[in-house]
Amino acid sequence: MSTSALRLLGTPADELRIAAVGTSEVIRVARGSSVPGPDAARAVHPKIDMHHHFCAPQWRDWAAHHELIDPDRLPPWSRLGTEAAIRFMDDVGITTAVLKPMLPARYRSSAQLREAVNITLQSMVEVAQSHPGRFSYYVPLFLDDTDASSWAVRRGLGQLGAVGVNVTANYGGVYLGDPAYDRLFHELNEFSAVVDTHPHNLPDGPCGPPAGSGPPSGPPGGSTVPGIPNFMCDFLLDTTRAAVNMISHRTLDRFPDISVVLPHAGGFLPYIASRLQALGRFCEPRVEPAAVRDHLSRFYYDTAGPMAPAATLLEHVPADHILFGTDWPAAPADTVTDLALPALEADPAFTPEQLRGIYHDNAMRLIPQLATA
Repeated sequence: MSTSALRLLGTPADELRIAAVGTSEVIRVARGSSVPGPDAARAVHPKIDMHHHFCAPQWRDWAAHHELIDPDRLPPWSRLGTEAAIRFMDDVGITTAVLKPMLPARYRSSAQLREAVNITLQSMVEVAQSHPGRFSYYVPLFLDDTDASSWAVRRGLGQLGAVGVNVTANYGGVYLGDPAYDRLFHELNEFSAVVDTHPHNLPDGPCGPPAGSGPPSGPPGGSTVPGIPNFMCDFLLDTTRAAVNMISHRTLDRFPDISVVLPHAGGFLPYIASRLQALGRFCEPRVEPAAVRDHLSRFYYDTAGPMAPAATLLEHVPADHILFGTDWPAAPADTVTDLALPALEADPAFTPEQLRGIYHDNAMRLIPQLATA
């Protein structure tokens, strides 16, 4: 971006506008240009966004009041509201977004955690009711608190109409697939739940988990490698570790009625699939090649990215297990409209029929409730 363009973006509100509509659009408006926005053809296929972040303003105020967070350390995009979301969705052609709630704090008790989850759930219910058909939502779970998570499953899935649950790849360094989570996975299996996953930030970061929970440690709140944001590499590794641990512990065999969604096209999993099949005998418990192939074909994968070209992914994964996701607003709008979406549409590995499934139909098959959101 040129120096003259940068001078147009001088206020804190600009950070929110950039996240909402993208840098190029902010510059266009500031200059008064008549250049049209992103290609309207992108709205031809109705889309369901399966990776859409949400930070409840009620939770943010409550957490600040209880000194659980410093609001100024939350990312600017966490302050974007529903109207900004709808503008983005309309621009991209998204009919419905499934909200992935974020409520990053270190809670002092199980009761306080339940209050945080309940505030977030109520906020998402209000958003969905205020905009019929535009939003559904996941229940946030903290698997290191079994009782609170069990309550959240019953509250969110059993009473409030959530379409699945959202979990992180690890809690305190204990990754998904570990037997420590079996009780909760039994409950999720009884609900035939969609289990949406997401990587952690580094320990002690403003949006990170308790110390020891993330990928290889760096300085508190910092990057593993100075100058390289953790979402560039570490997030993908965190998802990959969780997926491999679930394969190792045969999670999908032991809980056959759950559906696990891996973000960012599965992290590095598709690229190490052959390595895992060849060398899984060195894992404990031993990983059989057939289990690798089976689990890769049963996981679901979202396209939040930009993701790599899909040929490698499709070697191991059926196309009907790939779901459209934007990562908005953590990913600015122009990352989606100018990079991720054009790359997805131009990917030679996908047929037009497969793209229609990725944008809409696969999510509808996975979560039929979306038809009556």
